[in-house]
Amino acid sequence: MESAGSTKRCCESIRDVFTSAKFLIYLGHALSTWGDRMWNFAVAVFLVELYGNSLLLTAVYGLVVAGSVLLLGAIIGDWVDKNPRLKVAQTSLVVQNSAVILCGILLMLVFQFKEQLTELYSGWLLTTCYIMVISTANIANLASTATSITIQRDWIVVVAGEDRNKLADMNATVRIIDQLTNILAPMLVGQIMSFSSHLIGCGFISGWNLFSMCLEYGLLWKVYQKTPALANKGGQKEKETDQNQEMKQLNSQKDMENGEAPAEASQLMNEASAAVVKTAATNDDKKSAGCCHQMSEPVRTFRDGWVAYYNQDIFFAGMALSFLYMTVLGFDCITTGYAYTQGLSPSILSLLMGASAIAGIFGTVAFTWVRRKCGLIRTGFLSGVAQLSCLTLCVFSVFAPGSPFDLTVSPFKDILRHLFGEGADGLPEGPTIPSVAPLMVDVSNSSTLVFEQAPQVESYLSVSLLFAGVIAARVGLWSFDLSVTQLIQENVIESERGVINGVQNSMNYLLDLLHFIMVILAPNQEAFGLLVIISVSFVAMGHLMYLRFAYKSLGSRLLLCCSPEQKEVPGGNDSNAPSLPTTV
Repeated sequence: MESAGSTKRCCESIRDVFTSAKFLIYLGHALSTWGDRMWNFAVAVFLVELYGNSLLLTAVYGLVVAGSVLLLGAIIGDWVDKNPRLKVAQTSLVVQNSAVILCGILLMLVFQFKEQLTELYSGWLLTTCYIMVISTANIANLASTATSITIQRDWIVVVAGEDRNKLADMNATVRIIDQLTNILAPMLVGQIMSFSSHLIGCGFISGWNLFSMCLEYGLLWKVYQKTPALANKGGQKEKETDQNQEMKQLNSQKDMENGEAPAEASQLMNEASAAVVKTAATNDDKKSAGCCHQMSEPVRTFRDGWVAYYNQDIFFAGMALSFLYMTVLGFDCITTGYAYTQGLSPSILSLLMGASAIAGIFGTVAFTWVRRKCGLIRTGFLSGVAQLSCLTLCVFSVFAPGSPFDLTVSPFKDILRHLFGEGADGLPEGPTIPSVAPLMVDVSNSSTLVFEQAPQVESYLSVSLLFAGVIAARVGLWSFDLSVTQLIQENVIESERGVINGVQNSMNYLLDLLHFIMVILAPNQEAFGLLVIISVSFVAMGHLMYLRFAYKSLGSRLLLCCSPEQKEVPGGNDSNAPSLPTTV
């Protein structure tokens, strides 16, 4: 009997875990992130294939996405704040997946009838299809931004309640899911496109998003039912409270009128009638001003969002996180392309990407442990020190044997030659630029950016130091990212979470856009060392901003270890630290 009872209790506990709001959020996030990673990987390859192995459409798409989030981040966040949680989550989910499905269908039609579309209306119909694909994909990205703000920056805080340890664990788990899907999802869709066709790849992604949308929609509803606090939103609750107070005042006035003399009551009625007449007289003026007011509302929302972001106690912490996006020291197409010019094969690069993901997962695990020992603000400070220490290896790689770093070679020389031809750059004679195989894209058998031929190098010491620093720095990078994320979650009031996180996303995209502009201005491999030094400088400036924030918050106690119970509050004394913002 006892063994049967223990088995029953064990089964019930397992069932409780898999039906809890926390697990359902993890499952929904995994499904959503898996679809996002597959789509983000595939859309770049599709656009390259559509435009004849050129990166032009991919570059245009990246510019449109970055510019849209930069301009609309605050407006999206304001929309998240002003609407009920379930409505926001479900609307953004449906819009995002529907846009991806529609874009996938458009791409299938273009791949199938590309020759016919090219001949119709002198190719303008095909150009229109390109514009529709990029626009629809951009709408999907904006909806994904709204989903990310809603779930990762708001719902998780509400589900965690006032338990900061639970909030940290949930943030770390969500980030681990991001790391795993960032590797596995592109591998799956890449294999499908390699062994079948782009047409089948589009169909698979569209089908996945249709299936995922239905499942995620149900998961959101389950989480909403299991967490009653999600039904109460700070800004809306305050509005309801104000309305209730107004109703109470009106009722009290009514009671007073009932107990007053008839003359006094008639006097009050006359005053009310006069007020109604005055209001009616100004209705026309209000209507004419209302149109202008509505037209300028997005501009005012944009302005108010950035002003609110600037006035936050965690402003410098958020700016510090944004400055980390101004770097070429990541596993994007820029760094991997440079690595290939230094003789690294695609197989080695894939192994390095796997090692980077493992380091990122280790950083998320380390975050939860260090936060319990030292507190949240100190964890961010220690993570920044760890990241900068590792990035010094990247600076050393610039001057190590095998580095092509050469400041005597003008970074603009190649650009001028491409624009005006040989001898038209107007530059004095200098060292000959080593010939490097042009960047080509082979989309017939692989979805990886490759060169026509791998150049030979004398030493691998420089590139080894570069990637050793990049991989080791991921531990501090992801731990720092989680620290700033939780600081924003804990210290931004509930009614402003959406707009503040929207502006934070805009800042991240702005600095990310600047780093691409930096590469465009210095595209040759001899200037990559300069880009590395600039990147490390921006990371250092970001952590100096965080140091200012941390010192303002903790003062001289920044370097002192604290007990897990000791609270840290930006801009205030720990003894007066408020608890996590109430969500009920």
